[in-house]
Amino acid sequence: MSLASHTERPHRIPSIAFFGFLAVTFLITWGLIGFYVLAPETATARFGEISGSHPFFFLATWAPAISAFGLVLLYTGTSGVRAFVSRLFLWRVSTGWVVFILIVVPLVFIAGSLIKGGPVLAPIPPEGTGAMVAILFMMLMLGPIEEFGWRGVAQPILQRHMAPIWAGILIGMIWGFWHLPAFFLAGTVFAGWNFLPFFIGNIVLAVLVTPIFNSARGSLLWPMLFHWQLINPFWPDAQPWDTIILVGVAVVVVWWNRDTMFTRERAVTEVVPPLSGSVSRPAV
Repeated sequence: MSLASHTERPHRIPSIAFFGFLAVTFLITWGLIGFYVLAPETATARFGEISGSHPFFFLATWAPAISAFGLVLLYTGTSGVRAFVSRLFLWRVSTGWVVFILIVVPLVFIAGSLIKGGPVLAPIPPEGTGAMVAILFMMLMLGPIEEFGWRGVAQPILQRHMAPIWAGILIGMIWGFWHLPAFFLAGTVFAGWNFLPFFIGNIVLAVLVTPIFNSARGSLLWPMLFHWQLINPFWPDAQPWDTIILVGVAVVVVWWNRDTMFTRERAVTEVVPPLSGSVSRPAV
């Protein structure tokens, strides 16, 4: 089929595509990381030692986005891809969520660190603040890019069939399980972590971002900023208190948004918005 005919396709992506999205996402990540886990000497000899700055680590992290864009292109063509990317520019959301992302999330890390006797902010490395800023922007090109897949494709499709709370929990479980090979990979931060608290934390975070996503009517901007805050190198190590605090925060957030979290009535269900008006304004 020609590319021209692709651009004429309707923008509806069927729910069955969710399974294709998962298959490609796991194939890329587990394939690349699994190679280093199962054959570390061969992988290192051919492609170099794996680290957080290795190209394969970026590809493995970008797998949800790669899968998402491939899916959107397959079903909706180039015009659908443009409409899909337009969700990055849906910036309207209630002030409360802006405060939550920019202030409350950092306070969780600071409070967790103080509880365990740690610093208010992460120690500045010998290279200086500039190195921290460089890492901060490198992080912007890692975790937040995943949101093209998790919130871009998975969340809308699942919310066609279940309430947002359950969609968030399911995505959190998938998201946590997707990270599993990295815990067996030497040379990455995951190697020193315990998987179970991380897994629980992923579920909590996926639940927390769900009302933000729906309030912003499918925006990818705010979930990405939320994700960026979670890996901001300036915030101190607060484990396990950050997870414990976030569980309490999630309970409050779910209760406060109970009118929308337990019903599909106002949930975003389209992966690709109409080109003319994108997505309607959020409820504030």
